Amino acid sequence: MCEPVDTPAAAASYLRPILDPPDGSGDGRYLLGGGPLSFSAIERLSRGPDGLLREMATSADAAALARLTRPRPALPGLGGPPPFIAGILNVTPDSFSDGGRTLAPDKAVARGMALLADGADLLDIGGESTRPGAGEVPLEVEIARVVPVIRALAAEGATISIDTRKAAVMTAALDAGATIVNDVSALAFDPRALDVVAEAGVPVILMHSRGTPETMARLKRYDDILLGVIDELRIRIEACLAAGIAEARIIIDPGVGFAKGPAQNPTLLKHLVLLHGLGYPVMIGTSRKSFIGHIAGVDDPLDRLPGSLASGLWAVSQGVQYLRVHDVAETRQAVAVWRAIAAAPGGGSQTN
Repeated sequence: MCEPVDTPAAAASYLRPILDPPDGSGDGRYLLGGGPLSFSAIERLSRGPDGLLREMATSADAAALARLTRPRPALPGLGGPPPFIAGILNVTPDSFSDGGRTLAPDKAVARGMALLADGADLLDIGGESTRPGAGEVPLEVEIARVVPVIRALAAEGATISIDTRKAAVMTAALDAGATIVNDVSALAFDPRALDVVAEAGVPVILMHSRGTPETMARLKRYDDILLGVIDELRIRIEACLAAGIAEARIIIDPGVGFAKGPAQNPTLLKHLVLLHGLGYPVMIGTSRKSFIGHIAGVDDPLDRLPGSLASGLWAVSQGVQYLRVHDVAETRQAVAVWRAIAAAPGGGSQTN
């Protein structure tokens, strides 16, 4: 649960790698996060008295460049090149697009198996809706919702992340077979969460948000949406490192739709590449979200697949390593086509 903070002096500027064209015509001087995208120039962004300042960086310090280029480790159990696809499994009555559909344990397990068959690399299982305006679920209810489902799917060999803000739920889920924690509050909601993740030695996905689902709609003011999100994520990363969570176990998520307005979400997505300056793998969750409906005039979340795919592919083009989605098969097909086009040779002619 991030609250708005004063800009720390250490976060005065960030480096934005300017990606080489996908046709391979760039210099390819540096590999972003170890590849496959490359960059040859860098822009420096900082806050000035009149707003955001941009300038080409003629040089970058070694530590900053290392954060941009160091390979991003995949989560344990995942193979192949990124992006990896996390299938969303909500064991809730009130999630914004599929609430109630998989509340019963047998239906949730069947849905999880279907997501795996569709090509999900991991399953993200949650028992509490964190959509804007949602109320907090009692601890025992959340545990009762997720544990039987996690236990059954882990027995089938699924890699599972538990989507929760609560330390006790994290512990119960890890005991049942989950191996990753995904916290929309970046381990800030529950004072015990940092210690639980550190002691368990598991990877954690830190998502940017502000306040709680009940209050986040009132916390959308930023001096700059890009640097504000990065500053606040950096603060949570530092808290994790201080608690003993290993650097290699951290993934970051800018939290599209969480304490961000309709105009802020596209801006955040457009500049996703800035997140790589923090030096960690990036997860994005845009699937069926309201900003898509706002742009396309589509009220029903179930009708937002085209916008979900478009925003997901944009994220892949910006070097994002993980996509959190409802529609796994469709996303996997779209990514496969994007990857094939991006890898196709440039120039010349092909006979077939």
